[in-house]
Amino acid sequence: MVLLALFIILSLTIDGFFNVWNVVSFLIILTIIVLTRTLGRHFQENRSAFIGIMVLCGLFSIGSMNIEGFASANNIKSMLLFAAFLGIASVGQTLVALLGGLDLSIPFIIGAANVGLLYLIGLGVPPWLAAIIVLAIGTLLGVINGLLSYRLQGQALIVTLGTGFAISGGVQIITSIGSAYSGNVFGQVPPWLSNLAAMNGSTFGLPFPPVIAIWGLVLIILIAGMRLTVYGRYLYALGVNRTSAKRVMISELGYWVTMYAISGFFAALTGGLLLGWSGGGFIGVGDQYLFLTLAAVVVGGTSLLGGQGGYGFTVIGVLVLQVLSSFLIGIGLDFEWQQFIFGLLILPMVALYARSPHIRTQI
Repeated sequence: MVLLALFIILSLTIDGFFNVWNVVSFLIILTIIVLTRTLGRHFQENRSAFIGIMVLCGLFSIGSMNIEGFASANNIKSMLLFAAFLGIASVGQTLVALLGGLDLSIPFIIGAANVGLLYLIGLGVPPWLAAIIVLAIGTLLGVINGLLSYRLQGQALIVTLGTGFAISGGVQIITSIGSAYSGNVFGQVPPWLSNLAAMNGSTFGLPFPPVIAIWGLVLIILIAGMRLTVYGRYLYALGVNRTSAKRVMISELGYWVTMYAISGFFAALTGGLLLGWSGGGFIGVGDQYLFLTLAAVVVGGTSLLGGQGGYGFTVIGVLVLQVLSSFLIGIGLDFEWQQFIFGLLILPMVALYARSPHIRTQI
């Protein structure tokens, strides 16, 4: 019903939207949803991954049919580039969600790191040292989030939002001293940092953006670590049943602090990489990631109640969101329409997972 209402609204308000290709695309999306809900019942163990992959393939097929060059190598590389930023930013949100928590400080740390890194470089701090300082501060903020979220159980949303506002405001105060541009920092971005995040960047001489390779490496390490190590399995155990985990001597405080610290580190890393991409420091560069990191986790199928899902699922969610975003841009919709459609389309995608009971109820 949501999709039907959306299609009718777009057809009535946007000239030329109602055409054969868009009608076919709409029918394809409906077919995919029906098929995934039906076939997904036979893939209970990896139902979320199955649904996500089906939706991803459907969206990419529709984009390829409707938009010239959508499936070209350059466009795919562009989509992977922006997906890499979101994928790296979503690392912490995924790990925290597996504990049953949330980290709303991610966009603020991204913005603070983006501005803070260029500010330190402008003060004459060696770029490599400035990067280490920014990553260390991001990690420290994560530690604080973890400690407070654990001590104030059930208040992670407020705690992380508060620390996020604090670091964002603090950075703006520091960088605005003697400057008329509060929240913005201008300067020379090191060439190596620009290469890391540039569309035309190279990886070991190959014409491939290094940030995508970095994301791939993070993906492999995380999936292997979460599935093949005792520490990773304990993370799932803690998310499923905290009481039982305590009885086998799993340190709940240690996991909360560690997962939030990792979240802070990767948020700061994302801010630094975005500096290489944009070439200038802007405190609001991470604003969109408040919604997108949560959406990637949820659309991918990781439960916000904890103990179910993983980073591999989040990667699927990231790719779905990026392909959808590229499609909406490709058909020429304004930013406001993109946001509107983005929100509405996520509802039925999340609803596809709604019938799956949380793993805690199955044991």
